[in-house]
Amino acid sequence: MAPGMDRRQFVAMLGGAAIAGGLGAFGGVARAGGDRPNILLITADDLNWDCTGYNGCPLPGVTPHLDKLASEGMRFERMHVTSPVCQPSRQTLLTGLYPHNNGGRGFLPIKKGVKTLPALLRKAGYRNYVLSKVDHMAPEKAFAWDKTVDTDDLRHGRDPKRYYEKVRDCIKDARGDKKPFFIVANSNDPHRPFAGSEDEERKIGKNRFPDPPKTFRAADVPVPGFLPDVPNVRKEVAQYLGSVSRLDATAGQVLKALKESGQDANTIVIFLSDHGMPFPFAKTTCYRAGTRTPMLVRWPDRIKPGSTDAEHFISGIDFMPTLLEAAGLPVPEDLDGRSFLPVLGGEKQADRTWAMTVVEKTSRQEPFPTRAIQDARYAYLFNSWPDGKTKFLNESMSGLTFKAMEKAAETDEQLAARVKHFRYREVEEFYDLESDPHSLKNLFGDPKHDAEIKRLKTTLRQEMERSKDPELSAFDAMAAK
Repeated sequence: MAPGMDRRQFVAMLGGAAIAGGLGAFGGVARAGGDRPNILLITADDLNWDCTGYNGCPLPGVTPHLDKLASEGMRFERMHVTSPVCQPSRQTLLTGLYPHNNGGRGFLPIKKGVKTLPALLRKAGYRNYVLSKVDHMAPEKAFAWDKTVDTDDLRHGRDPKRYYEKVRDCIKDARGDKKPFFIVANSNDPHRPFAGSEDEERKIGKNRFPDPPKTFRAADVPVPGFLPDVPNVRKEVAQYLGSVSRLDATAGQVLKALKESGQDANTIVIFLSDHGMPFPFAKTTCYRAGTRTPMLVRWPDRIKPGSTDAEHFISGIDFMPTLLEAAGLPVPEDLDGRSFLPVLGGEKQADRTWAMTVVEKTSRQEPFPTRAIQDARYAYLFNSWPDGKTKFLNESMSGLTFKAMEKAAETDEQLAARVKHFRYREVEEFYDLESDPHSLKNLFGDPKHDAEIKRLKTTLRQEMERSKDPELSAFDAMAAK
């Protein structure tokens, strides 16, 4: 980045240079008047980064279809959604803007006049389709869908067979119009209620979800390192991983429909999750387990099969500019993100050494503003809401796990401190992710880390200032104390 140039100018410069120069390995991307690639986005709902086989889950056969997709494309080890909350995450993907810039600072619609990916694709001749989670991209008109498929038509968004049928119909519809397609196939798995849980029986009743292809014994499942290994945590993780298995089956059926259509050779396939698992210290938090997402991209003859990018930090705000550029379309200059298309071609890209992530509100519409910055080793979090009295509340506290944590905390001092931390937090947090990958020990205030804390705080403040973040005044007030 040139001296005196802010990141927005840098984004605009790179975007123009990339389009003019043909992007090296991607010199054949679609151009105006040429054949544009189809785009198929498959999303999971609440999938943790390491719950897939290709990312190290030790359970046999948990995600065979996603493992196959990983072997056919590129997987990303440093992809972070911008917000670990359902609606803000999805709206960020499709606007290229932080929630405080697109207006969706919680379960709220984006502002009038904000450009969206499907709207720009429609202007270029695409047909747009969305399956489930339609209300998480609001207002619906701004996202320019040509056809929406309701969650109930997909049997609560959890029936692989119905996803196959609906995706097949969407592709057929676009082909009939001789148009490229943008399909967003949103699974509702592995969101609560989990497969085979008492919660599922209570909420769904006799019309239960389809059974998952695989179920797992509590004794066999890996318990995430940010959770205690107690019986009811194991029980709920086992139920959750059954739902992960059904998600995988849904992805497999969506990919089957694409392959049978004969359109797979000219289709960019992306798989990712909206955020981490719905357990404490993951979903709706800016810890790594909340924002790190598994992401796969397959583009035949463009991306090297079985490749891995373990270097570049990719953010949710980068998704829209990347797909616009891949389609040979101009990228708006006012986006917060920038295209990572060169990375897909195996090239290096400067200024991808960190990601900023944000929380505004949970589904209860209660504000818990958080800003975090993570790099290859460290994470710094600024929480503007803790006052020693305000209790954090989110969906993750509704299941077996948090209740089991509370019960075990009655006789375990360390776990009691952990539960208290989850409820009340501290204004500033700092973690060494190399020695503490699950963010268990807050090192803020340790003088040994003063230099790294200062460095990350400086970078975070610069990004907050650049993006006109309304939390900047709270950050500066805290720093002035």
